[in-house]
Amino acid sequence: MQRRVRTRTIAVVSALGLTGVLGGCGLGGGSSDVTLKLVAADYGDSAANSSEKYWADLVERYESEHPDVRIDVSVHSWNDVDRKVKEMVDAGDPPDIAQIGAYADYAAEGLLYKAGDLLSIPVQADFLAQLTTAGEVNSVQYGMPFASSTRVLFYNKKLFAEAGVTPPRTWDELATAAEALEAKGVTYPYALPLGPEEAQAETMQWLLSGGGGYTDITGTYSIDSARNVETFAWLKDELVGKGLTGPVAPGKLDRADAFAAFAAGDVGMLNGHPSLMETAKEKGVEFGMVPTPGIDGESQVTLGVADWMMAFRENGHRDQVGDFLDFVYSEENVLDFSREYNLLPVTNSASRTMAASGQDKDLKPFLDQLATSELYPVGNTSWATVNAAVKKEIGKAVAPNGSPAGVLGGLQATATRAQTAG
Repeated sequence: MQRRVRTRTIAVVSALGLTGVLGGCGLGGGSSDVTLKLVAADYGDSAANSSEKYWADLVERYESEHPDVRIDVSVHSWNDVDRKVKEMVDAGDPPDIAQIGAYADYAAEGLLYKAGDLLSIPVQADFLAQLTTAGEVNSVQYGMPFASSTRVLFYNKKLFAEAGVTPPRTWDELATAAEALEAKGVTYPYALPLGPEEAQAETMQWLLSGGGGYTDITGTYSIDSARNVETFAWLKDELVGKGLTGPVAPGKLDRADAFAAFAAGDVGMLNGHPSLMETAKEKGVEFGMVPTPGIDGESQVTLGVADWMMAFRENGHRDQVGDFLDFVYSEENVLDFSREYNLLPVTNSASRTMAASGQDKDLKPFLDQLATSELYPVGNTSWATVNAAVKKEIGKAVAPNGSPAGVLGGLQATATRAQTAG
């Protein structure tokens, strides 16, 4: 697949493995003084909406005003992009800029520029406060948020009406609704995806709704806290143990499969992020969205997720990198990306515009949750280890012979060792 774009060379690898080369000489036929390498993740689900199109347009506009700078962008699927950047770093040839899932390890190794050394003061100050904090290591911001999302409870309106139930606000109401859906033959009354694809998200959503979380207020891991154990004991006894989570064991059910089942009309309710809206609409599923139910009312905190931009120091070019990132984070560009991929803006200015815009009304339930969302402890270099362990082990906590206290205790031990080693 090829598309010619004036003013640069940009190599792109889409999520489907298609490679396109968008080529051209520098503005006016001359060579650029500086070439910046950017590796980015693909948020599209096909070649038609690959993120390569977003970056191609953005880079063309930037280079038209900056003929002395060329931006070479490589876009890779989420299955590959973090590994690709790690391979480049390990080979001693990191990109100038990377837009991937985690930054803390690179910051801890001293490989990254501080955000304050790159961005203009107005741009850095425009980031949402909780995302700025999540981008810090030892109170210094290295990770610049690029995209964000929150979670709400999706429910199938047709199935709820047939079961005679209303959207739940509490755990008990959720269990009651699930029982009514199960009695009507719904395949997955509540879909509980604790499989390895994204178990860390479903886990954190439930921990937060029970008043807990992965860490305490000091940032120390508290995975096996009494509240967290009680949350998973309730899940095991009141949902999984009563056959209300469907035919696939939660530890084997991946998020993508749960979303596909919801779009097929086989799920009564599940936690979901904005991309599920389009998937469900395409399949003709009429759905509603409500805040995550909590133990005794709507959850006071919901899960927030952010992806990260970072700049490596190896090649220098600090001024050029900073100027380009100021352009990337303009209100126009942040809104364009968020609207294209049904994600939430990471800046205050774009968030205000989206909140006031009728064209973004579908995203408003997620945007309303953002201010009170809590993110993964991505600033801890130990999080990568803990994240992997949660994906591997958490499904066992709700298995028939599983022990919530035992599994969470094992994860706590893993977290403590990882934090001490870091």
